Amino acid sequence: MFGSSKRLSTCSKWLPILLSATLLLSACSEKPSPGTAAGNGKAAEAGAKTIRFSSANDIGPLNPHMYAPNQMFAQNMVYESLVKYVDGKVVPHLAEKWEVSGDGKTYTFFLRKDVKFSDGTSFNADNVVKNVKAVLANKQRHSWLELVNQLKDAVKVDEYTVRIVLANPYYPMLQELALIRPIRFLGDAGFPASGNTSEGIKAPIGTGPWVLTDYKSNEYAEFSRNPNYWGEKPKADKIRVAVIPDGESRVLAFEKKDIDVIYGDGSISLDSFKYLKESGKYETAISEPLFTKSIALNTNKGPLKDINVRKAIEHAFNKKAVINNVFYGTDKLADTLFPPSFPYSNVKLTPYAYDVSKAEKLLNDAGWVLPVKKEFREKDGVPLELELSFDSANNVHKAIAEVLQGDLRKIGINVKLIGEESQLFGQRQTNGNFHMIFSDTFGIPYDPHAMVSSMRVPSHADYQAQAGLPMKKELDQKIEAALLSTDEKTRQELYNYILTTLHDQAVYLPISYGTNLTVYQKNIKGVKFGQMNSEIPFEKMDKE
Repeated sequence: MFGSSKRLSTCSKWLPILLSATLLLSACSEKPSPGTAAGNGKAAEAGAKTIRFSSANDIGPLNPHMYAPNQMFAQNMVYESLVKYVDGKVVPHLAEKWEVSGDGKTYTFFLRKDVKFSDGTSFNADNVVKNVKAVLANKQRHSWLELVNQLKDAVKVDEYTVRIVLANPYYPMLQELALIRPIRFLGDAGFPASGNTSEGIKAPIGTGPWVLTDYKSNEYAEFSRNPNYWGEKPKADKIRVAVIPDGESRVLAFEKKDIDVIYGDGSISLDSFKYLKESGKYETAISEPLFTKSIALNTNKGPLKDINVRKAIEHAFNKKAVINNVFYGTDKLADTLFPPSFPYSNVKLTPYAYDVSKAEKLLNDAGWVLPVKKEFREKDGVPLELELSFDSANNVHKAIAEVLQGDLRKIGINVKLIGEESQLFGQRQTNGNFHMIFSDTFGIPYDPHAMVSSMRVPSHADYQAQAGLPMKKELDQKIEAALLSTDEKTRQELYNYILTTLHDQAVYLPISYGTNLTVYQKNIKGVKFGQMNSEIPFEKMDKE
């Protein structure tokens, strides 16, 4: 993903990104230099507690205001938010408390006075304003998140009080302030001279429990305990993240004790998880459902323009067999895009039952017939072929893809599997060059509001998949109305329309309500699951 593996010293600066229409791709040239933290020598001493982790990808530039190739778990280690999402509630974090105006358009945040960045400088209202304005300067890139569209201004009231003004009342305001990106806070010394963080940053200086202290592109990143951290101090001295793209190589490294913790959906195959669990040599755990694993069907490309073909795929996929034989029961079968327990998601929808005969009839009705002595259907002499794209680093997606390929072969559809590294996979999501593509939901606290908001933006696979819907314009209008509604009943009615339309049009193939998995060495303690899918609570981990 990165062109150079040169180690960057603590005084080096990140390579700037040229601001262009291809910001996402340009970001790949940016490299993080270690952040500043007084007292890092202590963590480097012999005997320091180092917990070894691995990631399929380089951590990326660690720009708090940008996306891929920045890895969310690493951004979350370094940067913090005004509020935090804990056990279904938004609670104070960098802000001690807040007040909301009667019209719902103005939020006044009262900041903690004991927070310092990793370089020792103070976190205050000036810094909040600077970061919010940096996000607003790149507003188009963040337009998938309605909060950024609604943000009008951030104003300093006094040194530790800031007022954030919205264009309209926005009910998910606090939930979206709790997200890992883009509204988190970079220290002043990390800003480029222009103040525009979309061009790159000088160094990853945050208020979080960890600071980047050593890094070699595409090989490893080492985070040390931030001695200036205002909250509960991490129990370990260091977190070392090795880049291991392949899941099976990760398992081998774990068995050799080169790494201590495996964490996250797709980090290893479920066969490997089962093997490690049943060996009895390691500790394992499975989280509660956090998100939905799903595949988006492109309504604007090839045979999938026909709703009958999309519905045939829904009926042909034996999801129960996947739950039993691929997930080994670690996930629960999903019939809807969001679990009914999620806000506004308890909508009465009729599941697409597994029914091969019904799938075959739908294809026949659509004119896709199976010629004698041929394996795949044809229409006007053209074979029924589809591509299914997935991130090659995600071991679970690959296993699901192979099952779906086999199920669709049974009804005469030839599926070509396209497994690509993360950057190329991301490009397909953005440009719509796919028939079927994995498009997992974001999970709580994003779902459903942030997920449906992103459906209106061309940079997301969901928009591309829905582009062929005859009611796409109306659907986007309903989404905006739901996000800005101040009436609960009206908002629920709008979500009913949105979720029913997507379901009836067979835009998504929900698979399972996904979980995170972890396997760790027996001398590692305090391994917990994060509140969000991409949040890893390294600060709670300890090593005996």
